[in-house]
Amino acid sequence: MYDVKTRERVLALVAQGRSLNSVSKQTGISRAAIRSWQTRLEPLETDRGKPCPRCSEEPTAIENPSAYAYLLGLYLGDGWISTSRRGVHFLRIACDDAWPGLIDACADAVQLVRPDNKVFRLQREGCKNVTSWSKHWPCLFPQHGPGRKHERRIALEPWQQEIVDAHPWQFIRGLIHSDGCRIINWATRMIGGERKRYEYPRYFFTNRSDDIRKLFSDTLTAVGVEWTTLARGSKPLNISVARRASVALMDAHVGPKY
Repeated sequence: MYDVKTRERVLALVAQGRSLNSVSKQTGISRAAIRSWQTRLEPLETDRGKPCPRCSEEPTAIENPSAYAYLLGLYLGDGWISTSRRGVHFLRIACDDAWPGLIDACADAVQLVRPDNKVFRLQREGCKNVTSWSKHWPCLFPQHGPGRKHERRIALEPWQQEIVDAHPWQFIRGLIHSDGCRIINWATRMIGGERKRYEYPRYFFTNRSDDIRKLFSDTLTAVGVEWTTLARGSKPLNISVARRASVALMDAHVGPKY
């Protein structure tokens, strides 16, 4: 009695981690019906079409490596993977509502990486979780694991490093879009006996994981961007790009969030 769009909207609510009981009360649809849609609809929508390029007997190349490099940066910053009781994995990237263009870019990247899967935008307080379900997200993001990223080792697989080496700016852009920013700093200087204010742009990247910060800084070095580490208290959580030529490179390939 319910069309596919209605079923997808209801399953999207369940994908937020809400109970069947609360979704049933909100939508007026019985728990039995929702449970049956999880069985009948979800498997058809998660892994139809082309198989996963990484878990076949002979792994193949990622179809859209540029989009993958960007999505990898977003995932390492603001992404995570959770698993339903039925063994379906949910990729979620949290995107601030202040940056609608970033949300669109994230959703486009998810769709390009898994073109046969649905992509949802689930509203949470102050942000949207760009979400897609598939059995294969852990194959594509082997950094997935228990606990917080900064409390465990994060390293790229050789095939991931090859993609980052081929598309470094997309990887940098994803990391900046997740845990970075472009700001305008100001300072004063004595000129002709008069103190004058001047402004200059600067990029920051902040992440608690030493491994993720190193992935970012190593990639900056590879593309010729000069950077420095700034400590917050006793912890070196921030990477700064402030030299004029390096900021110009970042502006040409990354730019501010939008």
